[in-house]
Amino acid sequence: MALPNAYSQYNTNRILTASPAELTLMLYEGAIKFCNIAIMGVEQKDIQKAHNNIMKTERIIQEFQITLNRNYPVAADFDAVYTYLIRRLHDANLTKDKTILEEVLEHLRTMRDTWKEVMRLAKVGPA
Repeated sequence: MALPNAYSQYNTNRILTASPAELTLMLYEGAIKFCNIAIMGVEQKDIQKAHNNIMKTERIIQEFQITLNRNYPVAADFDAVYTYLIRRLHDANLTKDKTILEEVLEHLRTMRDTWKEVMRLAKVGPA
């Protein structure tokens, strides 16, 4: 029983000590994980599993959208992408269409990878 508690404590500490950039990366990772689980739910014809994980993915994307810093012009572009992804997740949830979820997953992976690169460049600093 101590192992699950230790894992939970580790995750709690990881979140509490993470920088804002690391938290953003964790959210992208979570959205990817939940989207993958939703795809598995569709494949297994487990409607509830698919629905629950589509909703988790959607909530993370909504959080990204809500917390956009709109002082920067690029925020409008991100807002449009997030709106599109949420609309596609709605479509996927209505139809339980694996293809739509795979499309969303590909976008999330691209955004996560881009964010990782931004983090790497920020650590390196200007050349």
